[in-house]
Amino acid sequence: MFLSLLQANPATGSQTLMSVVPFVLIIAIFYFFIIRPQNKKQKETQKMIDALKKGDKVVTIGGIHGVVTSTKEKTVILKVDENVKIEVNRSAVAGVEKESAPSKSEKKADESKEASKEESSDSTKSE
Repeated sequence: MFLSLLQANPATGSQTLMSVVPFVLIIAIFYFFIIRPQNKKQKETQKMIDALKKGDKVVTIGGIHGVVTSTKEKTVILKVDENVKIEVNRSAVAGVEKESAPSKSEKKADESKEASKEESSDSTKSE
């Protein structure tokens, strides 16, 4: 009888281990696919908020676009329109707008303006 108990004991130990493995795998999946990316994004957002400076174009979480005119410890003052400034918490800034490269039509317009300026300056020199 004692011998039969010893033989049954190792089998239950491996069953216990096999029942714990799925829980460990679920925890690992949650960590690598949910917790870790969220922490990384939170750190990037905090760096962006700490790096706010005068002249940055920002968007708030409410969708307000503005230019930073001054910064304080916990707030930022945004110029939204002429003579319209609002003060928002730094945590309300959703992102900083990057300066986009001029589009092809803008480049052509700039080139045509420069060409016309050169032509007008050449014509005044010849006279």
